[in-house]
Amino acid sequence: MSRTSRWLQKACAIAFALAIFAAPVLAAANPQQEADTTTGWVYRWINFFIFVAALVWAFTNKGTRAYFRSRQKAIGDAIAESARANEEAERQERAAEQKMASLDKEIADLRARAKQESAAETQRIRALAQEEAKRIEQSAQVEIRAAERAAQSELKAIAGRLAIERAEALLREQVNAQAESNLFRGFVASLQGASN
Repeated sequence: MSRTSRWLQKACAIAFALAIFAAPVLAAANPQQEADTTTGWVYRWINFFIFVAALVWAFTNKGTRAYFRSRQKAIGDAIAESARANEEAERQERAAEQKMASLDKEIADLRARAKQESAAETQRIRALAQEEAKRIEQSAQVEIRAAERAAQSELKAIAGRLAIERAEALLREQVNAQAESNLFRGFVASLQGASN
C-alpha cells in the first residue's frame, strides 16, 4: 500500500471516531431544529456512508460471502426438500382420493356380496331344516309303526289271555266230576291203545 492510501485510511478512521463521539452531544440538542441545519444534513450523509460502508464490507468479506453461499445452498436444499415433500403429499392425496372414489364401489360390492351370501345361507338353512323335518317325520313314522306293532302284539297277548281265561271259565262250567272221570277214562284208554 502507498503512503497516501494509509494516510486516507487513518483520516477516515479519525473522522469516524469523531463522528461517533460527537453523535451523543449532537443528539442531545433539539432534533427538529437541528434536522434542517447543515450539521443535520452532514450527519445524515455520514450515517448513510457508514451504512453503505458496512454493507459493502459485509458483501465483499470472504467469510460473509461463504456464509451467504452456505445459506443459499441450505435454502435451496430446503426448497428442493419441500418440493419433494409437496410432490409426495400430492401423490398421497391422489391415492387417497382414488381410494375414496373406489370406496363407494367397494362398499356396494361388499353389500351385494353380503346379500348373495345371506340368500345362499338362508337357502342352505332352509334345506337343512327341510331335511331335518323329513328325518324327524320318518323317525316319527318308524316310531309310530313300532308302537302300532307293539300295541298289536300286546292286544294279541291280551286277547289270547282273555280267550284262555274265558275258555277256562267255560270248561269249569261244563266240566264236572263225571266229565272229568270220562275224560280220565278216555285218556287211559288212549294210552292203552297206543301201547298195543
